[in-house]
This record gives sequence, structure tokens and C-alpha cells, in this order.
Amino acid sequence: PARIEPRELDRNPLPPIGTTQFQSYVEGLSGKKVRLFGYNLFGSRQFGAADNLPAPSDYLIGPGDTIELRVWGTVDMAQNLTVDRNGEVSIPKVGTVTVAGAKAKDLEALLEKRIARVFKNFEVSATLGNLRSMTVYVVGQARVPGAHTVAGFSTLISALFETGGPSALGSMRDVQLVRDGKPVASVDLYRFIRSGDKSGDAPLRPGDVILIPPAGPRVALLGALDQPAVYELQEDEQSLKGLLSFG
Repeated sequence: PARIEPRELDRNPLPPIGTTQFQSYVEGLSGKKVRLFGYNLFGSRQFGAADNLPAPSDYLIGPGDTIELRVWGTVDMAQNLTVDRNGEVSIPKVGTVTVAGAKAKDLEALLEKRIARVFKNFEVSATLGNLRSMTVYVVGQARVPGAHTVAGFSTLISALFETGGPSALGSMRDVQLVRDGKPVASVDLYRFIRSGDKSGDAPLRPGDVILIPPAGPRVALLGALDQPAVYELQEDEQSLKGLLSFG
């Protein structure tokens, strides 16, 4: 038999989403199985979904990140630097430089300014290498609740892909980001699915909590529709016009 590498185990499919009592009720009335709208978005664990993406320009550098530094001209240097727990990197013959809290787009200029105190007539290239990971907590009606390790520049939406998203009983309309016990952002995944709207998305920090509350009121749309399914409604959609906007 084929040998399963540890990384492959990480990519095992998620537990079955199951069937809600409302779906069973609808099937009993109509004779048709009806899916929950949007939940197939999280078909498998996408561990490290953000790992291979370039860091955004406003990514804040922090301990654990690595920097690939190249200097040429009057001095030749090639260093792979790791940001220590104090937020600093050590450059030979230059000394320590505080980089934590700097944005990725400002990194090269920051290091060039510090190196210029020691050397003249040189060129600098500084890029981010391996990026730190962080632990966040997914609670409530989550498909895989618990502590999860995600990429250092994950956002609320990307972390949902990395951690499995809501369970069948969880809301798609009000996924919340909680920090230090206070809600700081929320996202409506229906808006994301229908129009790519990420207006509620937010960058994560270590120790953040992703709270998936129970789903709100649900209705089933059946018949000659593009997308017959069970839909979760918000208050302003609890009308026939709002309901038909889904199907």
C-alpha cells in the first residue's frame, strides 16, 4: 500500500457535515433532499491555504518571520535573518535593527537606512522568506472547533478555509472575530459567495477567537430555481422579495 506522508493526513476530508432536522422535515414534505446553501465552500481542510501567497504590502513583520537580505557594491553580503522575540534582526558589521511592527513594503528602506550608517555606495534587496504562524481558536458551531495554527497573515475569511468553516448548525451570516473578549469584526459569507464582498474581513492576531454562532432562521427554496437549497435569512430578507433574491 502507498505510504501516507504526515502532510497528507493533514489534508484528510472534513467530517461529514450531516443533515439538520429542518432538512429532514423538508425532505419528508417534498420527497427531495435539499442542501444547505454555501456549506460546500468548505469541502476540505485547506491547511496552509495562505502559506504560498505573497505577504500583503501592509503585513506587519513580527518575531519568527525570516528576511532574505542581499547587499552588493562596496560590501557583499547575503544573509537569511530571523526576527527574534525582541523584534530585532542582527546584521553582521551593522548591528541589531528593530523590524517588528514595520510593514512589508517599508522593510527594504528601513534596512537600507540602517546599513547606510556603516557603508556607502551599496544596493540592497530585502524580501520576506518564511513567515511566522500563529494560533487562533475556533469556537461555537464550528465544523472543527478548537485551537488551530494558521498563516501569520491570515484573515477571518482565509482562516475559515484553513479551519473548516461552520458546522451544519452554524451561521454563514454572522461569523465573528473576538479579540480580548470584544467583537472586532464580523463577516457575512453569503455576501462573499454572491459578490466577492469581503468588507467584513479583518487580519488576525495570535490568540484571536473566531466565533461561529448558531444559524438564524432558515427557509427552503424549491422548484424551478437556479439554486434550490436551504437558506439562512437576516431580518431584512424575511420577505417574499428578499427570499426570492437567493434562488
